[in-house]
Amino acid sequence: MYAWLLVLHILAAVAVIGSAFLAPIVRRSAQTAAQLRFVFNATATVALLSKIGAAMLILTGIWLMIIADTGFAQMWLNISILLSLILAATIGGFIEPHVKRLKRIASDSQGHELSAELRLAMRKLVPWETTAQLLALVVTVLMVVKPL
Repeated sequence: MYAWLLVLHILAAVAVIGSAFLAPIVRRSAQTAAQLRFVFNATATVALLSKIGAAMLILTGIWLMIIADTGFAQMWLNISILLSLILAATIGGFIEPHVKRLKRIASDSQGHELSAELRLAMRKLVPWETTAQLLALVVTVLMVVKPL
């Protein structure tokens, strides 16, 4: 049972972390408003899978803690949980509102080139996405190495 839960937990982590890493890279590659609109349409499904993965990650993580009887006794686990909560707050509180604004600006853009407003909005999103990527990286390292 533990092994199957661990596999589900890892697959859920791949869905969440993969989205956190790849969506910003793909979005930044857009050179025109049309390409950006396409990226938003393509990543909408990925975002849904990421949200399902996040729910699975939490459920399987709690279940693994119960089965292994670890509770909150391991520092690496506590730090991972805290950083995961910060990651979720960063995505939900900062990245998603910026992305919604980008989608609105992109849908209003008629020209072929990215407007100055769109480029500025994309640049404002970069620090939040970088923060999310770094948090996801640290959580992944903690989960694999379990150093503390």
